[in-house]
Amino acid sequence: MITSTSNPQVKNLALLNKKSKERFRQGLFITEGKKMLNEAPREWIHKIYVSESYLEDDGNLKELHGLEYEILSDSVFRTVSDTVTPQGVLTVSMIPKWNRMDIMNSKNGCFLLLEGIQDPGNLGTMLRTAEAAGITAVIADKTTVDIYNPKTIRGTMGSIYRIPFLTVEDFREFLNEIKQKKVKLYAAHLGGGSLYDEMDYKGTCGFLIGNEGNGLTEKTAAFADEWIQIPMAGKTESLNAAVAAAVLMYEANRQRRR
Repeated sequence: MITSTSNPQVKNLALLNKKSKERFRQGLFITEGKKMLNEAPREWIHKIYVSESYLEDDGNLKELHGLEYEILSDSVFRTVSDTVTPQGVLTVSMIPKWNRMDIMNSKNGCFLLLEGIQDPGNLGTMLRTAEAAGITAVIADKTTVDIYNPKTIRGTMGSIYRIPFLTVEDFREFLNEIKQKKVKLYAAHLGGGSLYDEMDYKGTCGFLIGNEGNGLTEKTAAFADEWIQIPMAGKTESLNAAVAAAVLMYEANRQRRR
């Protein structure tokens, strides 16, 4: 059992929780809780850490059967947990390497394309909704918050294991590439001339969603084949980015299920 916060493994867990650069340098990220452990692909798992008290539950012990794990004292576990009420189990997983070309060549794909999303909770919600709506993949620019941020991961509720996700260095170059593959792009934009439910999303398409405060940059919005808007009543000027993305993704889902 590890009982000291000076232990090298404990120090590394703290680094992985706090530092995006360290996560990508090591190719590892942390998830918390029993649900995230149970849903993690076994080939992704690098290491498991449990608290001393977690092992007092026979059900937890049964679920850990056949898995290797390291035990941390409860006090040490609290220092490496990113939650107010630790669930007693941390899973260190390998960052997956989704294949860019496979994603771009997806037959009749539907993509969520993100520029400058800053709120980890928004990004997590988008991934969770993308999986539920049957989106092919989520692609983000390099200014979007790290998908492996602990708050983002909690927001995905396990979808992080299943929905392909890419962060691309040159977002506009990527948009140009998928346009050459006949992907029709729609920008959620307050200046849109068409309502979102007037478009046909049954073909290969992608939705561009911009920063929560500023929306899409002009240069990125210019890649869209159509600017679309979601009608709003009252004095509301805009929707939350994750909500707007959900509306568009589910409209595509509705059309494709006809």
